[in-house]
Amino acid sequence: MRKLAILGASLLVLAAQTAAAQEAPAATATPDTPPAMSASATGSARTGAQHRFTGEDLFDLAIASDPQISPDGRRIAYVRRANDIMSDKAASSIWLIDTTTGEEVAIAGQNGGAFSPRWSPDGKRLAYASAEGGSAQLWVRWMDGGEAVRLTGLPTSPSSLAWSPDGKSIAYTMLVKDDGPKFGKAPANKPEGAKWAEPLEVRDLLTYRADGEGYIEPGFEKIFTVPATGGAPRQLTFGPYHDGGPLSWSRDGRTLYFGANRKPDWENDPVEGEIYALDVASGGVTALTDRNGPDGNPVVSPDGSKIAWLGFDDNLRAYENTQLYVMNRDGSGRRSLTANWDYGADAILWDNDGTGLYAQYDDHGETKVARIGLDGSVRTIVTGVSGGGLDRPYTGGSFSVSNGDAIAFTGGTATRPAEVQLAAAGKTRILTDLNRSLRDVKAFGEVRKITTPSSHDGKEIEGWLTLPPGYVAGTRVPLILEIHGGPFAAYGPHFSTDNQLYAAAGYAVLSANPRGSTSYGAAFANEIDKAYPGNDYFDLISIVDRAIALGIADPDALFVTGGSGGGVLTSWIVGKTSRFKAAVTQKPVINWTTQALTADGPAFFGRYWLGAMPWEKPELFWARSPLSLVGHVETPTMVVVGAEDYRTPVSESEQYYTALRLRGVPTALIKVPGASHGGIAARPSQSAAKAAAILAWFEKYKKGWTRPAGE
Repeated sequence: MRKLAILGASLLVLAAQTAAAQEAPAATATPDTPPAMSASATGSARTGAQHRFTGEDLFDLAIASDPQISPDGRRIAYVRRANDIMSDKAASSIWLIDTTTGEEVAIAGQNGGAFSPRWSPDGKRLAYASAEGGSAQLWVRWMDGGEAVRLTGLPTSPSSLAWSPDGKSIAYTMLVKDDGPKFGKAPANKPEGAKWAEPLEVRDLLTYRADGEGYIEPGFEKIFTVPATGGAPRQLTFGPYHDGGPLSWSRDGRTLYFGANRKPDWENDPVEGEIYALDVASGGVTALTDRNGPDGNPVVSPDGSKIAWLGFDDNLRAYENTQLYVMNRDGSGRRSLTANWDYGADAILWDNDGTGLYAQYDDHGETKVARIGLDGSVRTIVTGVSGGGLDRPYTGGSFSVSNGDAIAFTGGTATRPAEVQLAAAGKTRILTDLNRSLRDVKAFGEVRKITTPSSHDGKEIEGWLTLPPGYVAGTRVPLILEIHGGPFAAYGPHFSTDNQLYAAAGYAVLSANPRGSTSYGAAFANEIDKAYPGNDYFDLISIVDRAIALGIADPDALFVTGGSGGGVLTSWIVGKTSRFKAAVTQKPVINWTTQALTADGPAFFGRYWLGAMPWEKPELFWARSPLSLVGHVETPTMVVVGAEDYRTPVSESEQYYTALRLRGVPTALIKVPGASHGGIAARPSQSAAKAAAILAWFEKYKKGWTRPAGE
């Protein structure tokens, strides 16, 4: 239940448009934070080397993201996120790589987090956002002289940076705060020195709080430009709706293209969106699309004649493949290039000659980049893309393309977090080695792919087994079934701290993609449309049986956990079977009625996932709620949730914990202080502690539990 993409209708990626408009950048170091300190630098001389992965090792991890290759392909600017033991956070800095020599140098982020690097059209300057000296602001660095200048003094963080074609202006989006509603006030005769209560809090938005953001400040995201050499920013769009990025300039610099829902009922339609053309001089806004569905991410072709964008027809289904479209710059001639391609396109960029586009997509749990021609032809260009996170093996990553069609991307393996890689002239090179010190001394668990037909209908189900380091073939070991969230997401052969910590403790870890997972086509994902949870249960049990049949999993030592959508299925599984010795359900949905009315997507969950509102089909909401099965649970089940989770609110976990206690089933409730739904593993100490708590629970009930006679 993970970040909101305009085009991904899933519990993992859902966030209301009001929340998306106010998203802060990824966690960054605070001003004056020293360089990230290594945990290994604080090691003890009293103990020998620890070759297995431990919670302390989380502080030594770094991951590459947002690689931006210069127009001439000679340099790559990227964001390095490194965990810092002193602040217990990930510090973001911008590094520059020479693609010929491999030489690397830090250029921003030493005195405050830096992110979103973007090259000027001529490659002589680099714009980025940085919190150096206080709040996040827009900066520009002249690459020849190395001088960096802060351009703005903004009240809120800029995002979606986009250079004008002539390099004279930079467009960006920013939240413009507004006055909220006011009803009632305290008496006016407050005595001097009196300590009265805080004023009333008044909310009038449908989505009034958002995961990772808290309670939403009144205001709207708007588009601005600022001179690239400094000067006063100019607001270009106005009105009571969010005008979001990414932004794309016309080749003559007179028009900006963006995606937004500018309709009066935008709060009640979380999927809708159109492509708009904004006249930079006059501020006039013209809609170029008009269909029912989300249209966004416009990208202008090299010659300026066409606009590519992403979207799909809104059929009120829980999942749709995002399609790649093109149209003429005036909005005519709209057509899909991927109507017959059963994958969802993600980020898109034009190739150098304008005859096709590069698109990121997921295929059977792996992330790739394909070239899609204007004739509809598809050819995979890059494989091994990764970077969906560190704690669990999600698909993800990012890429950029030079004028010569060299591709910079983040890529890794199941035992190596994402590095910066370069695909050019038919060869792929890894340019960074961010975790070499760990890889040199740590033994990570091997990851193997397994498949099995589902006992429900024979559909092939894929999964990845992480084995304990030094695993001996033919040895049976305890198994943890670790279920992904979403549920419209996918696991794959990607690095995962949770899985490696479990494996280091002697468990095999099974990360499976049951029906509903993405990257297997729209039909497979929509097997759970209006029927979740459901037959995905049989898929998960079938692949556990496969791990047993392979001689790896001990059938008498099975455990289950999962977060978000995986928490839903964990709770569903223990309501269906008692074959698992213990379970940990993390940030689950337990009751679809309360979820639909308290989560940060109230216009989405009932309408798209269940096809009704709770009062229209209460029996359907109850039938799909894991709480309906709690009377059958005999498995010791711990409940874990972030204390500031607004995606699957804390009340969901509290309901389940209370129900288990009332039934006399062993349970415990763990709240992660300060953690949101998407940020439950953001702080290394908490991520390590959470994994340790799960292992301790499994250890406590390694032989299971039997209800005492008479209870």
